[in-house]
Amino acid sequence: MAPSESPPVLLLHGFAASFERTWRDNGWCDLLADLGREVVGIDLLGHGTSDKPHDPGAYGDLERRVAETLPPGPVDAIAFSLGARVLLGVAAEDPARFRRIVVAGVGANLFRADDPEPIARALLDGAGEDDRVGQHFALLAAAPGNDPRALAACLRRPTAPLGEEQLARIDRPVLVVLGDRDFAGPADPLLAALPDARLATLRGVDHFATPKALGFLDAALDFLSA
Repeated sequence: MAPSESPPVLLLHGFAASFERTWRDNGWCDLLADLGREVVGIDLLGHGTSDKPHDPGAYGDLERRVAETLPPGPVDAIAFSLGARVLLGVAAEDPARFRRIVVAGVGANLFRADDPEPIARALLDGAGEDDRVGQHFALLAAAPGNDPRALAACLRRPTAPLGEEQLARIDRPVLVVLGDRDFAGPADPLLAALPDARLATLRGVDHFATPKALGFLDAALDFLSA
């Protein structure tokens, strides 16, 4: 498929970030434009330029909001962390909306029902000295344009882990990108649940460094152009 015939590329950011911060600031948008690819950028509810409600119930269907924003026809998609979880939920409901999918910063964590309260409290009250993950998310939440109360509400939204039956409906090629120091891993359960998936491992990369990792960018662009 020539660049002019290639579908748009949907980009979904992670928790406490935004389209601008994750994708434009890290050079993804410029590189995709150089390849002749149209970019579809979405800010998840509670993030970036989207509304920021403080009621956890408002965040109960992040997938529907993304699905309603997609252009007609199949798209390629690249997503990180929370965005990857949302993307897989959208793709499970309607795989035909996608051609190829790249998800990063997710793995075994998608199958766990982790307690959101430690991170939510860290956003609002600060994290303990030994809580490096909470400290990092609190720092992200305090960035200009963010609303910690909205982000805490997003964490506390009614949700459930993804199930193997849901993921089995995604009959599109999926690339899973995961740093070998990422707390979201291992990738094995996700790879096993997806019908057509492969793994790209980022050596020496943790969760928060993933969007800036050149290995992520190279693997994703190679996969979409295959």
